Amino acid sequence: MFEEENNNDRVYNLIISNGQDEKNEYKEFIERLYSKTDFLWKEAISPSYSTAGDDFFKKIDSIILLSGLYNQNKEIFKELIEQSKKYNIPIIIIRPYNIEEVPLDLEKYSKCIVGWNANCIIDAIKNVVDN
Repeated sequence: MFEEENNNDRVYNLIISNGQDEKNEYKEFIERLYSKTDFLWKEAISPSYSTAGDDFFKKIDSIILLSGLYNQNKEIFKELIEQSKKYNIPIIIIRPYNIEEVPLDLEKYSKCIVGWNANCIIDAIKNVVDN
């Protein structure tokens, strides 16, 4: 009998959009990920995503865009979307905190759109990356 493959030890490499953040959405998002101790992840950060290169992006499993930060950080989002297309990295959109609507400019690039529930976020990451 074969044992099922165990993905409990898998570490997901994520890029999480950041930048100007008046409502501390980035901090709140990170805290939600940390609250799920059975989900292993690390964040990949670059000072410039447009110049990060192949070695950096080939290790990335998913790009997380916190859409509540979009209006103040359009250039960062544009860089991440371009790299997503270039390296075929799935994008997960997190709706603005306490708001249901996502900017249409972002929605067309996403594999998945979720709210702020930690279990839903982790399920979305696993589904987009592992399927």
